Amino acid sequence: MPEYSDNYYTQTASSTARYPSLARAEEADVCVVGAGLAGLTAALTLARAGKRVILLDAERIAWGASGRNGGVVSPGYATSFDAIAKRAGDEAAGQLHRLSIEGVEIVRNNIGRLDIQGTDPINGVLRVGRFDNSDEVRKYIAWVERTFDYPLQFHTKDEIRALLASRKYFNAIYNPGAFHFHPLNYAIGLAQEITRLGGLIFEDSRALGIEHRATVKQVTTRAGSVRAKDVLIACGGYTDRLVPALARSYIPILTYMVVSRPAQTLLATAIRTRASIGDSRRSSDYYRLVDGGRRLLWGGMITTRQAEPAQLGALLKQRIVDTYPQLAELEIERAWSGRMAYARHLMPQIGTLGGGLWYCTSFGGHGMNTTAIGGTVIAEAMLGASARYKLFSPFGLTWTGGPLGAAAVQLTYWRYQLNDFLQERKSQVHD
Repeated sequence: MPEYSDNYYTQTASSTARYPSLARAEEADVCVVGAGLAGLTAALTLARAGKRVILLDAERIAWGASGRNGGVVSPGYATSFDAIAKRAGDEAAGQLHRLSIEGVEIVRNNIGRLDIQGTDPINGVLRVGRFDNSDEVRKYIAWVERTFDYPLQFHTKDEIRALLASRKYFNAIYNPGAFHFHPLNYAIGLAQEITRLGGLIFEDSRALGIEHRATVKQVTTRAGSVRAKDVLIACGGYTDRLVPALARSYIPILTYMVVSRPAQTLLATAIRTRASIGDSRRSSDYYRLVDGGRRLLWGGMITTRQAEPAQLGALLKQRIVDTYPQLAELEIERAWSGRMAYARHLMPQIGTLGGGLWYCTSFGGHGMNTTAIGGTVIAEAMLGASARYKLFSPFGLTWTGGPLGAAAVQLTYWRYQLNDFLQERKSQVHD
C-alpha cells in the first residue's frame, strides 16, 4: 500500500497536525472505532447532541478510502434502485434514495456551517454514456424528476462532445445538485469540530479487542483502553477481525487513482468543463480537473489484489489516452490505491449487534453521500432520536464466501468489462 503521504490529497491537505495515540484508560458515552467519514459524521452528530465521544483509528483520520477517493458527492448507492427495490420493496427503496439525497446535503451543509477550508466544492456532476442509449436515459431523467422532484439535465451527443472532446461519449446526464470536493480536507474539518465540542481523537490506536457483553463496553488498544456504554464500528476496507461477524460480511476491493503533472493548456484541448465526470459502464472511469484546471485526477479499475503503483499508473494512463488520444503526452505525477469495503448486496451495512454494539460500514463505490447519511442515522439510533437506520435492515451481514467470493467478484468485474466493450463497439461502428 502506498504511504499515507503519497497521494494528491495528502500533498494538498489543509493541515498536517497529528492526534495523539491512546496511552491511558479513558471513559466516554460512545467509542467510535474508525475515523473515516462514517465514523467522523457519527461522532460529530453525537458530540453536537452533548455526548462525550472518543474516536479511535489504527492509522490517521481518513487514512483509508475516505481520504483518497474521487471526491464526488452525488445521490444514489453502489447498486441500482431496481436492485434495492427487489430486496427492500418499492416504498423502502424510495425512502432510501431520499436518504441518499439527504446525505449530499449533509456534506454541503457541514462545509458551509463549519467553513471548512480547502474543500473547494465545485457544483456539477456529469454521468456520460459510452454507447447510444439516449431514449433510455431520457426516460430515467423523467422518472427521477417525477418521483423525487430532483432536477437533472440531458445532454445530446453534440452537447457532450462540445464539453468533452472524445468520440467515446454519446450522451450525458448533468446533475447540478451534486458536487465534487477535497475529501481529506473535509475529514480534517469534521475532526477539528469534534475536538472543539469536547470529543477526543486518538490516531495510531488500533482497537485490539472489545469486551461488549457487559453493560459498559471496553475497547482495548496496545497502550490504553476506552470504557463506554456504546461502541460503534465504522471501519471500511481496512477492517480486521475485531468483530468476526463484520469481517465475514465484506470483501476488500481496491480501486486506483492517478493525478497528472500540471498541463492546463493540454487538458483544455480535451476537457472543457469543471464538472466531475463518470461514465455509465459498470467498470467505469471517473475523473475531474483539479488545482484550478491545471491537473487531471482520474480513477478507475477494481481488483481484489494489490497492484504496484507504477503498474497501475501505466494502466490508468492507457485508459486516459483511450478516451482522449490528444492527451498522449500528459504525464502522470502520482498513482495510489484505496481499499473499499463491499458487501455482496452492494449496499451499506448499518445496524446493531445488540447490547450497545453498533456497526456502520461497507460504503464501497458510492461513499461520499452514504457515509454522511449512514453516520447520521446510526448516531440518531444511539441517541434514541430516530429508527431510520432500520431502512438498511434488508441489507444485513451476508457472508461473502471468503476467498471464493473474492475470486467471484474479480471474475464478475472482468465479465462487466467484456460486456461494456461489446456495447461500446456496437455504438462506435454506427457513429
